[in-house]
Amino acid sequence: MEGMVELRLAQDPEADALLARSPLAALTGMLLDQQVPMERAFGGPLTIARRMEAADLDAHEIAACDPERFAALMARTPAVHRYPGSMGKRVQQLCAYLVEHYDGDASAIWADVPDGRTLLRRLNELPGFGKQKAQIFLALLGKQFGVTPEGWREAAGAYGEEGSHRSVADITGPESLVKVREFKKAAKAAAKSQG
Repeated sequence: MEGMVELRLAQDPEADALLARSPLAALTGMLLDQQVPMERAFGGPLTIARRMEAADLDAHEIAACDPERFAALMARTPAVHRYPGSMGKRVQQLCAYLVEHYDGDASAIWADVPDGRTLLRRLNELPGFGKQKAQIFLALLGKQFGVTPEGWREAAGAYGEEGSHRSVADITGPESLVKVREFKKAAKAAAKSQG
């Protein structure tokens, strides 16, 4: 994940550059990706870094930050997320988990992983990551970051399929962003008609 990856997740060159070079920023963007547009979620890590007056995110620093101060940082206009208080808490919980289990290094989650199932389990253990979010992030790692342990596509489920436009894992520019939005809209409509 060292700068050779060129992302278009936030649709903002500076935010995407941070996501490409910082495993913690990419994980944080994925965590924030709910109930807000994808670009806003993946632009969130840059906003957090700027408000912390840092070039990058640091799990130790975020985990140790006073929760009220961090919540205020998340809520400052424009808010990082639609729910800045609860999402700020989740970001801090994620960072505390990374500090405790991976010495604050998000890339350690996948650095020595033997297979896709193990990576999915590790992602699923992260605070704020359920099965679907873990599978989407696993697909993002495989499709755009070159993290491809044996069986990663199977572990990622439908999100790992080649040529699909199901999730953020498939966004490589404005056109694919539109296709992913269309897929999500159709899936939501199908679910609504069945429920």
